[in-house]
Amino acid sequence: MPVEMRMWRIDGDDPKPLTAAALPTESELHEFLKKDPSLLGTALLVIGSEVITPFGKRLDLLAVDVDGNLHVLELKRDRTPREVVAQVLDYGSWISTLSRDDVIDIAEKYLGQPFEAAFAEVFGGTPPDELNGELRLTVVASALDASSERIVTYLRNFGVPINAVFFTYVEDDDRRYLARSWLTTSDEGSSNSVAKSTSKRATWNGRDWYVSFGGERSWEDARKYGFVSAGGGKFYSQTIRALPEGARIWVNIPQTGYVGVGTVLGPAQRFEDARVVTNGMDVHLASQPLEGGYTHQGAATDDDAEWVVPIHWIRTVPRADAYWTKGLFANQNSACKLRQEFTLERLAEHFDVHSDNE
Repeated sequence: MPVEMRMWRIDGDDPKPLTAAALPTESELHEFLKKDPSLLGTALLVIGSEVITPFGKRLDLLAVDVDGNLHVLELKRDRTPREVVAQVLDYGSWISTLSRDDVIDIAEKYLGQPFEAAFAEVFGGTPPDELNGELRLTVVASALDASSERIVTYLRNFGVPINAVFFTYVEDDDRRYLARSWLTTSDEGSSNSVAKSTSKRATWNGRDWYVSFGGERSWEDARKYGFVSAGGGKFYSQTIRALPEGARIWVNIPQTGYVGVGTVLGPAQRFEDARVVTNGMDVHLASQPLEGGYTHQGAATDDDAEWVVPIHWIRTVPRADAYWTKGLFANQNSACKLRQEFTLERLAEHFDVHSDNE
């Protein structure tokens, strides 16, 4: 039987049925979901609208969740159940082949800003190393008919990660409400309801971190006084502050290459308070003759401040001798876990760091 949404208001002992309104249309649902995809019941970041596919069709909405899984949202509009289901399956077959770089390229064209920054705004953290590991397909409608229900239920029984959701307006005097109903709950057939990617990411070794060191900062300052730093906004400051004591960091200068490897000596401190060890002496960093312009040291908030992490350098090279080869990991985050085996192997070889004790 087709899913039906009904609502009642309880006045005393008498339930009063609420009247279904004529809206929304699927085009309005499209706009609602673009503005607030949490209407689907989970936090999502929309990374594409009317996404042009290689076969000339336009995917209604593409979104990503906090785990980096992609969600294909296809509106039923006035198409038949067979047409809309075939379309969303076709889109899913293409989306499942997208690499991390493909996903980020689609996202940044739509968002108009770095994907990592938009992800942090919605989820409060950095994107996972693997994107598009799993896929979910959703048919969105203003009403769900019996045929759509049968097709979606049948496909889910065979492990296809598809579901259907419909929205209904209901009226209560001068108020209107948007009611949502899923065809099946997320835990029904959970072992078969998600499409797994054939690619696997490397397990993090629990020690190695990537650090991006750029802007107006001086790498020679960092080498001489033993530190890395970042700041000027929450996106940049929150990750550098996450570096744990004892972590091994590999430092990359954006658009230049890797210049050093070292060990974190202690927690991050605001620039104006930071102390570092140089020539065996504990000194106040801000009082040293620095070459770099650390323009955020007077920021009013911790998010906007410049944060300094003290480092014991294992190996460093001048900026002019930075190491880079195609395929090395690079990221806009100030710091993140480095789990890419290709990068770790080549950096260890280049900097002659092979022992876990280094």
